[in-house]
Amino acid sequence: MNEMARPGAFDEARPIHRDPASTAVASLVALLATIVGLILLAWTVLYVTKGRFLKHTFEKYASRSAEREVRVAGDFQLYLNPIDIKFLAEGLTITNPKWAKEPYFLKSKLIDSDIKTIPLIFGRQRADWLMLLNGDVDLEWSADGRQNSWTMGKPSAKPLELPDIRRALIQGTRIRYSDPRMRLTADVGIDTVRAQDTRFAQDIRFAGTGSLRDRPFRLSGSLLSPNETVTGGRNRFRMHAEGYRTVLDVSGTLAGATRIEGAPLDFRLRGANLDDAFDFIGVTVPDTRAYSLRSVLTKQDGEWRFTRLRGRFGDSDLAGRLTVSTPANRLKLDANLATDTLDLIDAGPFIGYDPKRLEATGGQVARMDGGHPRILPDAPLKADAIRRFDADVHWTVRRIRGDKWPISNIALTLALNHSLLKLSPLTFDLDRGHVSSDISIDARRQPIFTDLDLRLSPTPMGRLLKGFGVEESGTTGTLKARVKLAGPGDSVRKWLGNSNGRIAIIMPQGSLWARNAQLSELDIGTFVWKMWKHELKQPVEINCGLIAFTVRNGVAAADPILIDTTKNVILGRGGVSFQTEAIDLRIRADGKKFSLFSGQSPVGIGGYFAKPTLDVISPQLLARGGAAVGLGAVVSPLAAVLAFVDIGDAKAAACGPVLSGATASAQRTKGGHPRDDVGNGTTGKSKSGQRSPEERHAQRKKFLGIF
Repeated sequence: MNEMARPGAFDEARPIHRDPASTAVASLVALLATIVGLILLAWTVLYVTKGRFLKHTFEKYASRSAEREVRVAGDFQLYLNPIDIKFLAEGLTITNPKWAKEPYFLKSKLIDSDIKTIPLIFGRQRADWLMLLNGDVDLEWSADGRQNSWTMGKPSAKPLELPDIRRALIQGTRIRYSDPRMRLTADVGIDTVRAQDTRFAQDIRFAGTGSLRDRPFRLSGSLLSPNETVTGGRNRFRMHAEGYRTVLDVSGTLAGATRIEGAPLDFRLRGANLDDAFDFIGVTVPDTRAYSLRSVLTKQDGEWRFTRLRGRFGDSDLAGRLTVSTPANRLKLDANLATDTLDLIDAGPFIGYDPKRLEATGGQVARMDGGHPRILPDAPLKADAIRRFDADVHWTVRRIRGDKWPISNIALTLALNHSLLKLSPLTFDLDRGHVSSDISIDARRQPIFTDLDLRLSPTPMGRLLKGFGVEESGTTGTLKARVKLAGPGDSVRKWLGNSNGRIAIIMPQGSLWARNAQLSELDIGTFVWKMWKHELKQPVEINCGLIAFTVRNGVAAADPILIDTTKNVILGRGGVSFQTEAIDLRIRADGKKFSLFSGQSPVGIGGYFAKPTLDVISPQLLARGGAAVGLGAVVSPLAAVLAFVDIGDAKAAACGPVLSGATASAQRTKGGHPRDDVGNGTTGKSKSGQRSPEERHAQRKKFLGIF
């Protein structure tokens, strides 16, 4: 009997129950197997066909992505080998943007490369191998600097970044570079020859020429690519460049043919003027004499770091570190520098003097201009250059080499931010005194505007002036000072010639040589008396003193000159001009004690900053000498002495206003009365710094009223 026909047979059948989890896993495995199978199939198809059938697809999508025409004239290969990408193209061409001068960004006979797949997925371009035959590469910046030829797709100002290539073979290839903003062009040829060293497979050599701001340069070098059979082989790099008065040598080893990142390179630079070298990257620095520098150069995280920097410029040394970066696509310099000894000639360019001229003249800064000697520096600040970069520099100098300049322990903090240059603080020791200053140079304004605030702490006069013929012994007084000036001008001379502000030198209580005081007064009787006593260095006590000037439009008027000593009240009138550098001052010392033989007449200080003159025989003294001769002839020889009598009626100064640096109008006598012998701070206010006849008459009437 048929079993299926047996009654109850269907009733005995049981339904099959499947686990949902097992079903999902099975489906996933099947899906993955399908995907893997498809990948293996695609890989097999690509590997067998070398991907040649993708040629037109590649041209289509590459052109669309680059927004340029991309064409392959000959053979084309694109496949996985086995994991990394194998790319080969014969006759590959990529056009340039319409604004470029050259029609093609790239033209090549053959490109063959092995590209790392996994880094490419994460946006990093790495290749184990690159062969480029008969290539022409055109690297251009647009005139406005907003676009370049190597950025595909959407235009941008992204700087050039080379792919990471471990080994390379490049033959018959030329690379052209052009940057209209920097006025920089370069044309470099690259060829590969078999390396002589068996550790290296190829020697990639390059050589070319170019120009920077119409100054030609040439460069050459080589890159030894390691033999593939050598484990851990590294590329040996060398470059030599010569330009306008500048020689550069860079050497070292690279992990890859273009893998500069993190590689410590030996960097050597020498030339006639350091500004020439910095000009190459669009940076300006003060001119220097011949220099030679050496450092370790490393590119790290988008920065070029010059560490262990050391060398010399002129007769001065330099050490420290320098970093060049481009935050927000703007060039910036960060430096921490130290100098043990800065020669005075090498210091000159930092305030506008020509170092070559200083060297030729033995450090003499004066020169004739318009028939008159000039001493103020007139080199203009390169405003256009400092607009191109920012900087943050810290520089220390242990001492300045110079007989008359006891300057040491200079500490400079420089900050340049979008054309605003600040030297704040700038400090240094002046023998046993200390100077601190803050300087702001605003090149955002037209014309350039400079603001100076300089402060001198109490400094011994004898030590400070010992290099200028003043002996330290017997001069124990101190000086403290402050200078606040502001004005427009692109050089020190123009700035001072247009400046406004105040200069104040304060002398607290101290001592001065008696001989110095008597000579300023021409007190013949006292001087001879001391000479008989052999007491030429007996100190005279200074109660207080102030040498101050109010500066208006570059003309500094005495406001006031007032020094109170135990024997004299020294007064000064007149002015100096920063515009013409002319000096017109009259210094007079009125005695506090009776003297039979006192010249009691002003000493004139004239001439120019570079060549001052001292007029100790003033017209008033000559007139009184004539009166003495007349009295001697008419009355008696003893009567002639009356013309030189100083009755000693000088009014002592109230030291409060003096020590506070107050203007002439605020000065008082010791009795509290306003002084009428210190002027009103307007003498010599004319452009030339010389007083008009009316001013001369008014001053003589007031200043020499006792005659």
